[in-house]
Amino acid sequence: MNKLILAAAVAAVSITSSAVLAGGKSIGVSWASFQEERWKIDEAAMVAAIEAAGNTYVSADAESSSAKQLTDIEALITQGVDALVINAWDKDAIAPAIEAAANEGIPVVGYDRLIEDVRTFYLTFDNVGVGRIIAKSVQAVQPSGNYAIIKGDPGDPNAMFLLQGMMEVIGDDVASGKIKIVGESFSDGWKPENAQKNMEQILTANNNNVDAVLSENDGMAGGVVAALSAQGLVIPVGGQDGDLAAINRVARGSQTVSVWKDARDLGKAAGEIASALADGVAMSDIKGASIFDGGEKGIAINAILMDPTPLTRSNLSVAIDGGHISKAQACEGAIANVDGC
Repeated sequence: MNKLILAAAVAAVSITSSAVLAGGKSIGVSWASFQEERWKIDEAAMVAAIEAAGNTYVSADAESSSAKQLTDIEALITQGVDALVINAWDKDAIAPAIEAAANEGIPVVGYDRLIEDVRTFYLTFDNVGVGRIIAKSVQAVQPSGNYAIIKGDPGDPNAMFLLQGMMEVIGDDVASGKIKIVGESFSDGWKPENAQKNMEQILTANNNNVDAVLSENDGMAGGVVAALSAQGLVIPVGGQDGDLAAINRVARGSQTVSVWKDARDLGKAAGEIASALADGVAMSDIKGASIFDGGEKGIAINAILMDPTPLTRSNLSVAIDGGHISKAQACEGAIANVDGC
């Protein structure tokens, strides 16, 4: 890499440091993209945990670019971080960064998105389980008929984990014909606007004859609901992330479920695990670690998979009482009989 470019990258990364690099360890965090509201919640909890351990948080935003993420991570390594937390934009393109970190003896936490490499520690919520919850929640309301599935980015393993969980729930009914999948599309970058276009195309192809939608996250569910609303349709829609707008859609009745993966818990765990690894704790000795081998390559890696919480109109008070969302935000325009409203 050109030395001037690398120097600029190092300087850019340094600006986001949470403290002057003095004492303790330095924990470098590479974010895939900050487009989704939840990442800022993750970050706040992560910073707090890292600083509570006497360490320093240094971060970079890849801005949805695999190339920039590799440059960011090289800059973090050059700056001398003691551990890395990587929220990978692309599961395959990240491989050179893992190799570079390993060559420097820097432990890596694969954050929320699987990096299938034995040299990484995988920390996420149980995304197969999330897929199951989305499908079960929607199926409970709409047990048969025409289903659409709006998937996330094809380069993110979570898209397939979520689909796996969904199909574990509805697969038999699909095989029997009770449920018919009338549309299934990946949405590049998990972007709501791409999900909306996909949903519009599915509605057009089926003359609006769609009875339910399994969306793989809340941002995309918002795009789905926009497409449905333009056609005057209100049907069961599932999503996940506990986005504030999605929780309000649940209260309003335009979304059936938002599976809440409390980002505060995940971020806190990442900060604690990265700090422990920076201190020399072995991945297998991290409290709560078990072996995960459910990736497409079947590589066994140390991991923690946390349990999510489904939010429906019957238990929105869980998110309100937990301080995730205010009652006013959750309940604006709520339909009747919504818990907590």
